[in-house]
Order: sequence, then C-alpha cells, then structure tokens
Amino acid sequence: MEKLPVALLFGGRSAEHEVSVRSARNVAVLLLHRYEPVLVYLSREGRWSLTRQVKPFIDSGMDGCAWEPVFVLPDRGFKLIDAGSLKTVGSAACVYPVLHGPYGEDGTVQGMLKLFDVPFVGADVMGSAAGMDKDVMKRLLREGGVPVPRFAVYEDYERASLDFDRIREELGVPLFVKPANMGSSVGIRKVGEGGEFAAAVAEAFKYDTKIIIEESVSGREIECSVLGNRENPEASLPGEIRPAREFYSYESKYVDEDGAELIIPADLSDAEIARIRELAIQTFRVLCCHGMARVDLFLREGRKSGPPDVLVNEINTLPGFTDISMYPKLWEASGVGGEELVDRLIGLAFERHRRESSLNTTREKDGN
Repeated sequence: MEKLPVALLFGGRSAEHEVSVRSARNVAVLLLHRYEPVLVYLSREGRWSLTRQVKPFIDSGMDGCAWEPVFVLPDRGFKLIDAGSLKTVGSAACVYPVLHGPYGEDGTVQGMLKLFDVPFVGADVMGSAAGMDKDVMKRLLREGGVPVPRFAVYEDYERASLDFDRIREELGVPLFVKPANMGSSVGIRKVGEGGEFAAAVAEAFKYDTKIIIEESVSGREIECSVLGNRENPEASLPGEIRPAREFYSYESKYVDEDGAELIIPADLSDAEIARIRELAIQTFRVLCCHGMARVDLFLREGRKSGPPDVLVNEINTLPGFTDISMYPKLWEASGVGGEELVDRLIGLAFERHRRESSLNTTREKDGN
C-alpha cells in the first residue's frame, strides 16, 4: 500500500525557529512507519522550500539536505509548486504544522490551511489565536471559571505609564514580565526589584507590542498533555518540572541539559491528579482547542483541607516534539507511544475536517 503523504510545516518566522526544526526531525521519524513525510521548511524571512531527502534531514538536520523553493497552490488541498518551473512537485493529504510561536502557532497558518480545505493537525484558528495571546487566553479562562494567577497587561503605547511601585503593590514581588505572544519562555524575565524592571520590560517589548506582567506563584510546576477534539479530550498523567535556575527558561528547556529535572509522572495524590486533569481538559475546551495541547499549571502547597489549590499558567496548542519535550513524554508515560500518538493526531485532523465539510456553505431557501 502507498503511504499517506503528510506535509510537515516547520521553521517559521518566530524566535522559536530552532525548536521547530528539532521538533520536525522527531515527528518525521514517528511518521515513517505509516506515512510519507513531505518536508516543507519556512525560512525566517518567510520563504518556503521543499526537500525530498527525509533520511538526511532526520540524521543531520537542515544542512544535510538540498532544498528547492516552492509555493503552495490553494486548490482544495495542499499542492507544492516549484517556484522556477511552476510544475507540481509534491502534495499532501494532511498537514502537520510543527511551528511554534507567532506566524505558525497563532492561527495565521491555520487560517491559510482552512482556505486550502485540507485537514491539519492541532487547534483551529480560534483555539490557536486564543492560546497564543496570553492576555486573551487568561481573560477567557477567568471568564470560563478556570483559576489563573493575577496579571496585568500593557501595550507599547502605555510604556510611559508603567510604574513598578504600583504594579508591585498590585501583584507583589517577585513577578514575571513576558511578551504576550511568544512561547518557549522567550523574552521572559523574573523581577524582584525596581532596578530590574525597566530592563525586563524592554526585553519583553522586543518580541511583541503587548506584554503581560504576572504574580509569581509559589508552588510546584506541573504540566499535563491533552489529546482529542472538543467532544472527547483526554488528559495524560501529569509531570513535574523542577528548574535548576530561577524559572523554566528557554535555556533550561533546550540548551542546558541540566537546566531542569523532569519528573514523569509527577509524585501527586489521587486528588491532585484528578484536579489537574480536570483543569487541563476544562482549559482545552474553554479555549476552543482541537487535536492536542499541553497545559502548564501551578500546584500551590500548604492547603490543609478542601480541593487541591491549582492554577492554570498557560496552554501550548502546538507543543514541542523534541526528544526532551514534555508533551510526547507524558503520553508515553500514560501508555501512548510516539507512533500511536501521531496516528491519533492525524486521525483527529481528518475527523474534524469531515465534520466541518458536512456543514452548509450556502443558505438554504425557505421551505427546503
């Protein structure tokens, strides 16, 4: 039987470009058992290119392959056209975005794929956009009854009004300053005193025109993976992150092998596991997600009675798939291996596409 072609979109214009390439190499390995990976690279400048050399890419990365410029033809599917000859050089029955951050995880690529009428893995336009913007995400979660840390939001035109003493009085110290639209802890700084605040604000505004300032939550950092569509999401066993540094920074995640201890599954009580899973699924549904997500939470310790004190920090709708990434590791600990995981994700993409394709796109006349 011919293998189903699945296009991997990776790279992209965000500061998480390198993470995306590393994730794509791992996903390509997992696809080989049943699918034909079609490798489509988006450069930092926004150019698209294709390689037919899957094995060299898996073994050596970008430098081990020859890349040819392409563009995508929006013809009820995903067709790749050679930029020079204008001949069709590839196509895919499904698209698997392995993009992190803006211009890939934020609904932009998802909107394009919906216009192409092609099944794709992961959240739809709404879930992607809401999950990327930490401000919108937290306001929706708060409205949906999901507990979140206290936060304040400022846009670039409000820089002059940023007053550390007032923010400290509202949120306490230490606090975190973050770009509103960025992942992998890029642009995040922990602030304990006024002298650090201006530099943290300037750093965050390098990556976005809107920043979010959050209280520091004392407790354990927990992550939980979600798999499914809106009607049937499942939550994995939770895992715990114990950063070696002040917080789980970009370096801790992807550069420093000793940057954090990953405890999978986390040592939690049955009540804590149940509460974390409940909030992960509630977060997934409130934010209109599909396919997959990783939900990051805080477990505050010290409560003597009542339900566990858990806060949702954020959601990642296209979580990392590197060899140390928590999303696949948590599913592996829950009994779902990597090949089965990508099978289920692709199946969920087709399931959602079939359901959406059955909807009317024209108004029915009265009486029909």
